[in-house]
Amino acid sequence: MKTDQIFDIQVAQVENWFSYHAPAPFQVAAYERIRQAGRELALVILEETPIVADQTAAIRKVREAVMTANAAIACEPPIETKPVPESDIPW
Repeated sequence: MKTDQIFDIQVAQVENWFSYHAPAPFQVAAYERIRQAGRELALVILEETPIVADQTAAIRKVREAVMTANAAIACEPPIETKPVPESDIPW
């Protein structure tokens, strides 16, 4: 087995995924928007669903989605993009 590649995952990818990535100034707003949207969805789920295992699973998946979205920002090379205006967001 090659030590620099296991399946299709490169060692460099693993190093990147498990390293701290300080946010670039332009990324901070994106992290906050994602967390806020996740928080709002989690609160709706809490308000609108019964206290059952599926509610817990739904909240867990929202947390996972927020963490994965933040990882997408953190683990990619910083590319400054224009933010999407609030009026263009469908919800």
